Amino acid sequence: MHKRVSRRLFVFGLGYVATALATVLKDDGWQVAGTCRSESRRAALSALGFEACLFNGSQPMDKVERQIAASDHLLCSIPPGESGDPVLTWHDVHISKASQIRWIGYLSTTGVYGDWNGKEVNESSPVRPRSDRARQRVIAERAWLALGKNVGHKVHVFRLAGIYGPNRNVIDQVRAGTARRIDKAGHLFSRIHVDDIVATLCTSIASPRPGAIYNVCDNEPASQAEVVAHACTLLDVPMPRLMPFEEVVQDMSEMARSFWADNKRVSNRLLHEELGVALSYPNYREGLAALIGDAK
Repeated sequence: MHKRVSRRLFVFGLGYVATALATVLKDDGWQVAGTCRSESRRAALSALGFEACLFNGSQPMDKVERQIAASDHLLCSIPPGESGDPVLTWHDVHISKASQIRWIGYLSTTGVYGDWNGKEVNESSPVRPRSDRARQRVIAERAWLALGKNVGHKVHVFRLAGIYGPNRNVIDQVRAGTARRIDKAGHLFSRIHVDDIVATLCTSIASPRPGAIYNVCDNEPASQAEVVAHACTLLDVPMPRLMPFEEVVQDMSEMARSFWADNKRVSNRLLHEELGVALSYPNYREGLAALIGDAK
């Protein structure tokens, strides 16, 4: 009788996406532990069956060597701050020494590409970050990939488009009366359902490709106004009036303005052809329809 190989994932940053992944893996028999920033979040994660350690990036995490040494897979979903990637700042040595690690994933963003005036970008396109936040992402990507190359870890970078899913979607915004339909000529966003991110990560775990970078987005970039309009149609409610971008930009947060400043079509061809991912929600219409169905 063959001994079952233990599978344990440690996650730096058990947030929305990582918790969704952790839940799927736990149901498949994995052990999952990770970090969070508050006691209340730690209690919530414990209720879900996940061991969580406090780590806010300002100082090293306690007992990190034990956690990393007990894991064979590692995921980082913590964004870099002004001083860089907090995980590598405090724990690059611990991760580098963990020779048993079989897979590392780093969650980045398609924001690293910057503005392409609506043209298509793929993983070979030059990164042209325009915000400090996106520039730090590029630095973090390169640092994680360099760590993998230097010590032989199988590091993968996943550039995520706009994330939506249960409890984070335009359907909820329309129902709450907070959705706005914003018109900016020719401007498109790429997006991805959280379930498809999870499927992508699971596929990569099963078939590691050291040094790989993947755009994780659906097949159909679309304008914000189009998506809101479709959500209203699905809910059979009146659409909010179409507001010119110039009318609302001053009220936007700095982060929101940076999203609207970049316009590009993100290609997911490598996701399909190299990784072999079949998206459950290849466009926003299918994703929103499923969310409405789940809420009934």
